[in-house]
Amino acid sequence: MIAQTLKWIGGVDGFLELIDQRQLPAELVRLQCADIGQLYEAIKTLAVRGAPAIGVAAGYGLVLGMQQLKPSADPAEAIAHLEKSAEYLAQSRPTAVNLFWALQRVKRKAQEFVADQSGANLQSLQENVLAEANDIYAEDVDMCRRIGENGQKFIKNGAGILTHCNAGALATAGQGTALSVMFEAQRKGKKFKVYADETRPLLQGARLTAWELKQAGIDVVLICDNMAGWLMKQGQIGAVITGADRIAANGDAANKIGTYSLSILAGEHGIPFYIAAPSSTFDLSIKSGGQIPIEQRDADEVRFFGDRKIAPDGVDIYNPAFDVTDAENITA
Repeated sequence: MIAQTLKWIGGVDGFLELIDQRQLPAELVRLQCADIGQLYEAIKTLAVRGAPAIGVAAGYGLVLGMQQLKPSADPAEAIAHLEKSAEYLAQSRPTAVNLFWALQRVKRKAQEFVADQSGANLQSLQENVLAEANDIYAEDVDMCRRIGENGQKFIKNGAGILTHCNAGALATAGQGTALSVMFEAQRKGKKFKVYADETRPLLQGARLTAWELKQAGIDVVLICDNMAGWLMKQGQIGAVITGADRIAANGDAANKIGTYSLSILAGEHGIPFYIAAPSSTFDLSIKSGGQIPIEQRDADEVRFFGDRKIAPDGVDIYNPAFDVTDAENITA
């Protein structure tokens, strides 16, 4: 079973239903976001996460934002409100470029629609915005499938594959990016083992990736983050495959914190290191990874393990959500 992370239900007055990833793997809970504020919090608190999924959700967020308008609102008012809604959602998380890409795309499409349609009204504009959000959704589903089909050739029969964080269906509208490669390799009849880093501090590898792979019937072994190098030295890893949240023009890639370290380890052991990502993750406006904004998360994510405090009072905590892997360390 491959999870459907999010879907729009209804017409322009509908809502966005998504899997609340904060609850996995203990419970499979679906969250219904009926207003833009709910969606903002869902993105901010990682109920929905993964760069492609955030982008798709943001597109639908603008549909939710327009539901706040009075029926009497004219196109100019509606566009102004849409732009304000986009600015609001853009503040939810700073690193995943798909968020800004989707907001800009829907906003531009709405502006062009109003400029081209002299008789445009609120209803027709709302339908246009929803149609564009649906297009973003459909394109992501298709790109995920094609990433898997193109990437499965990198998985050799009998290989051990290492992945970090979660780049599966839970991170996209489709079947994932890095995990899509594994799903397609499985469909080809290949036998392989996936080693999933737990991915501290929020354990996306343990909670989400291991859950997804187990649901799909793929052989998965969960490891602590600091075990990867030893597995490589033992010859257990044939390739590393991860996703990305933003890729600069020179090929530098931002992904979950810990990815850079894996790229160094892979290079030291002569292991290919692959990034699986859709075109919406590329940010050609920035030259290199040094310009990618890195989100700093709440210190309590490190200070606590669940409800239990694991660090002494008064100790300083550094908690970047992402790091940047240099293009020279990426095989493909």
